[in-house]
Amino acid sequence: MDVIDTQPMETLVERHDRLHAVQEVRIPVPFGELAGKWWGPKNVRPIVCLHGWQDNAGSFDTLIPLLPSHMSFLALDLPGHGYSSRIPDGMTYQPMNIFYLLNFVMHEYGWKKISLMSHSMGSVLHYPYAAIFPTRVDFLISIDALKPQIFRDEVLVSMLSELTPEHLKADLRNQEKSEPPSYTYEETVDRLYEGAVNSITRESCPFLLQRNIRKSAKFPDKYYFARDSRLKYGFGFLWSQEVNKRLAQNLTMPFLFIKATESPYWERKQYYDEVVEILERNNSRFELRYVEGTHHVHLSHPERVAPVVTDFLNRYWQKDEEMASKL
Repeated sequence: MDVIDTQPMETLVERHDRLHAVQEVRIPVPFGELAGKWWGPKNVRPIVCLHGWQDNAGSFDTLIPLLPSHMSFLALDLPGHGYSSRIPDGMTYQPMNIFYLLNFVMHEYGWKKISLMSHSMGSVLHYPYAAIFPTRVDFLISIDALKPQIFRDEVLVSMLSELTPEHLKADLRNQEKSEPPSYTYEETVDRLYEGAVNSITRESCPFLLQRNIRKSAKFPDKYYFARDSRLKYGFGFLWSQEVNKRLAQNLTMPFLFIKATESPYWERKQYYDEVVEILERNNSRFELRYVEGTHHVHLSHPERVAPVVTDFLNRYWQKDEEMASKL
C-alpha cells in the first residue's frame, strides 16, 4: 500500500532555514512571548536584530547567511509582528517599550552586553536605547534609518487627531476575534510588493510573508495578514530634535550607519545632518556608508550590504561566551 505524505509542503523559507540550521526561539514575556530566529552557534552571545515597521524577523533572512558564520544572530519579531504576541486589548504600541524589551531579553539570557543590528524602525528604536544605556551596548549597526523623526507641529497635531480614532476601531476589530480579509498567496505578494512602493523585490517577499500571513480557516488556499492592525496607527518618539542631539552625544560605541541611496530621509535632511555632524565629531568609531538601493536593500540586494557589515564586524565583534544560551 502506498504511504501518503501528510506533511505540508516545505516552503522556500522553511527550506532556507533548514539549510542554514536556523532555530526558532520563543522568549516568555508577561504578555505572551517574543518570537525570533537564532542563526549560528548557540554558545555565543548573538547580535540582536530588530526589523522595520510591519516587517518581521524574516527581514534579515537573506543578509545573515552572507555574514561571518562563526558569529551568532538573533532576529526578533517585535510585539504584534511575526510570531510574537500582541499587546493586550485596549493598549497602544509605544516605542519606549523597547527599553523594557531589550533589557528583559538581556536579563532572560544573562547577558551583560548587547550588540544591535537593525533596519528602519528597528534602528530608530535602538538609537535612544543605546544612548540611554551606553555601557550595555558594545556596537550598533543601523540600516537606512538613523534616529527618531521630527514632525512639524501642525503635522503632529493632525496625526494625533486622525490616527487615534482609527486605532480605537482597530482595537475593537481585534476584540471581535473575526478573521481578517483573506487572499491567494499571489495576492499577498502583490499587496506586500505594492504596499512597499517597490522597496522590496517580488523575489524577496516570501521572506517577510512567511511570518506575516496565516492560513485562512474559512477559505482553503487563502491567507490573511496576521500582524496587529493597531500597528498602523501608532506614534513614534514625539520628542524634539534637541533630545535627539543630546542622545547622539552618548553614542560613543562603534556605530555603523548604512544609508540606501534610493531611499528618502523621511524628514527634513537638516535634522539628519545635525545628528551625523555630532556623531562624526564625538565618535571616532562612527561610520557612514552609502549603498546603492532602496529602503529594503539589505533584503533585496544583501550582497551590497554584507561586505560593509562584515568589514565592521571583523573590526569590532568580540566572542562572548560568559553565558551559554538557554537553547
